[in-house]
Amino acid sequence: MADHVVTREHEAARGRFVIRRDGEEAELTYSVTTPTLFIADHTGVPDSFRGTGAGLALVQAMVDAARKDGFRIVPLCPFVKAQAHKHPDWADAFV
Repeated sequence: MADHVVTREHEAARGRFVIRRDGEEAELTYSVTTPTLFIADHTGVPDSFRGTGAGLALVQAMVDAARKDGFRIVPLCPFVKAQAHKHPDWADAFV
């Protein structure tokens, strides 16, 4: 698994966690419903990132942000929902 640098782009109503490499981006987008409730909308990982753990790194970054910033995550995205089930230690970050 590669080491990934995840950056966060946050606006009032939405945002995303992004990994950039070789001119491509993997992203996890979210919508802000309230200051304490964010919806994980979509995870997009280019084929060139597959098998590198990029998707998992994006979800981990969102979980870390939720814990730090005091919001909970609604896992609308199927990938995020699957990762939440695989990582019961993240339960505090999810609704």
